[in-house]
Amino acid sequence: MGAPLSNSTRKLLLLMSFLLVVLGNTAGPLLIRYYYVKGGSRIWFITWLQTGGWPIILIPLFFSYFQRRKTDPNANLYHIRLPAIISAAFIGTLLGVVNFLYSIAAQRLPVSTSTLILASNLIFTAFSAFVLVRQKFTPYSVNAIVLLTAGSAALAMHASSERPEGQSKKSYAIGFAMMFISAALTGLVFPGLELVYKKTKLALTFEVIMEMQLVISFSATVFATIGMIINNDFKVISREAGQFLMGETKYYVVVVSIAVIFQVYFFGAVGIIMCASALVNGIITAVLLPITEVLAVIFFRDKFTSEKGMSLALCLWGFVSHLYGEYRASKKQNQIIMQESATNTPNIAPAVELQP
Repeated sequence: MGAPLSNSTRKLLLLMSFLLVVLGNTAGPLLIRYYYVKGGSRIWFITWLQTGGWPIILIPLFFSYFQRRKTDPNANLYHIRLPAIISAAFIGTLLGVVNFLYSIAAQRLPVSTSTLILASNLIFTAFSAFVLVRQKFTPYSVNAIVLLTAGSAALAMHASSERPEGQSKKSYAIGFAMMFISAALTGLVFPGLELVYKKTKLALTFEVIMEMQLVISFSATVFATIGMIINNDFKVISREAGQFLMGETKYYVVVVSIAVIFQVYFFGAVGIIMCASALVNGIITAVLLPITEVLAVIFFRDKFTSEKGMSLALCLWGFVSHLYGEYRASKKQNQIIMQESATNTPNIAPAVELQP
């Protein structure tokens, strides 16, 4: 198995994972909405694209394997064992359901409303993390959850006024319901992954993170593929590309970008969960909500209302609260380590020079 990551490398991986989540969590919803706005309509296809880019993961995995073979001819092709594979496959199937529900919501709701799903799952994530992995809450993390939830509520205050023209109230209500159910299930997916990581005692390596992502994405893609076959989506992709408002070439650019961006996001999410926790991933996701809102204003000309400004302020406040709590905890832990080190250091008496 690859060597476990050092503390400095672990922090570097956490930072890199954070940046990947920022990229994926902001660009992903915008690309999906762009697909729908410009003439796309295949819900199962969008579900498939959110995990269908999994073959990309094989490239670094095979590269890592051949590098290990140079020093160890008997190196294993993979590191995770059967219990972890089965658990990851179950989580992947659940993720497929989440992606399907989200795809329904994204088709019916504007970005400024559909991104609520990315923050409202924080409540469910916090509850699941407490039940599944006995997540400990500090006053700072509780404060962050309350502020971020309030930020989501601030957006919900104006959501009903953003129903697209020509869309029925029933269709809009279905989108809201699918979004809420998806949020609840998302609150199970990431704490469930953290539970698998802890129960199977997986070593934290780049290979393990990618292998877990591979199994989860593959399982979710199998679920979506079945849906596409039943719905005959594979037969109409070329026709839909020809009818895309921005042209056939841009159609394929958009769908490939969706597949790549969501793999980038998921690698970052898995990295954060393994380096920190599912709760931290949920907090970061909630913080990115107002950023997506601002981008929706820029690219889709959504209105930037006072509620969105309030949401932005509350989310940033919550994130700063969480960061300060982490700083306090890290400082306290370092003090404990230094005290233990000083206690365990034996007192050596100075050598006495003997006189002849």
